[in-house]
Amino acid sequence: MSFPYKRVLVIGATSGIGEALASRFVAEGACVIAVGRRKENLEAFVHKHGKDKTTAVPFDITDLDKIPNFATNITSTYGDLDCILMNSGIQRGIDFSKPDTVDMDVIETEYRTNYLSFLALTKAFLPFLQSKQHESALMFTTSGLALVPITHCPNYCASKAALHHWILVLRKQLGESKIKVVELFPPAVQTELHDEKHQPDIKNGRQIGMPLDQFTNEAYAGLASGKEEISVGSAAGWYAAFEPQRQQLFNKMAG
Repeated sequence: MSFPYKRVLVIGATSGIGEALASRFVAEGACVIAVGRRKENLEAFVHKHGKDKTTAVPFDITDLDKIPNFATNITSTYGDLDCILMNSGIQRGIDFSKPDTVDMDVIETEYRTNYLSFLALTKAFLPFLQSKQHESALMFTTSGLALVPITHCPNYCASKAALHHWILVLRKQLGESKIKVVELFPPAVQTELHDEKHQPDIKNGRQIGMPLDQFTNEAYAGLASGKEEISVGSAAGWYAAFEPQRQQLFNKMAG
């Protein structure tokens, strides 16, 4: 099945999963608006794929107050936008058994990046998507760690768990609309998320997890098939172990 959307806004497209999926969308015929903080990476992405299919928009999603104007500028320029993938994320090691090492500014930045910014972006783009006459999509990258946490990065796990719960509710609230709400659960993937410059206690972090190409192929297949939830690798096993039963309880509670 081919990818159904024609113009995709990829937020967090400067590297890793976001860049890989953005490239795959272009290869499958979609136009991509690539967003991220690192202008040089975005320019390289456009140079690689061509200005006829790609556009670069540097933006820092942690500037929550600037998100409404960002959304207005995007939607007024690209009226055919029909899919938004929110993929930005950071991960930091935190050990509460050593409270003197816990930096609350780091915790706040991680939570703002991984959770609050996604809510602010959704709020800003929803009126535009709700006005469209045909199907559109909001896609979110969470993590297998939204389902099963690890001790190394408790705040990252908590931010992804919060996002997962919110996505469940958002999908239910938009159930009568033409907006599809999609969640992607990656396992650990070989990207810069685990690089030593971000997490000094991890060595050779770029070698942790599933190869990026393998992940991209499996993730794209799920997205193109129209699934609302796509779990890949180890995240698929965790999801299957208990998440369907938990969502049955949620659906019963939600009515």
